[in-house]
Amino acid sequence: MGRPTDNPKNVSVKFQADDETFEKLKECSEKMNVSRAEVIRQGIHKVYDDLDKK
Repeated sequence: MGRPTDNPKNVSVKFQADDETFEKLKECSEKMNVSRAEVIRQGIHKVYDDLDKK
């Protein structure tokens, strides 16, 4: 069940990453004190926002 939210995360995505990319993901997660999934979500939003600038 989990905590109630206005933005449920009901889609699961799986991807393959090399060791270097995974280490970068772990480091970002630790330094930002958020989950790896949150780092990935933020990265997607950042790339998407950059699309508008082109």
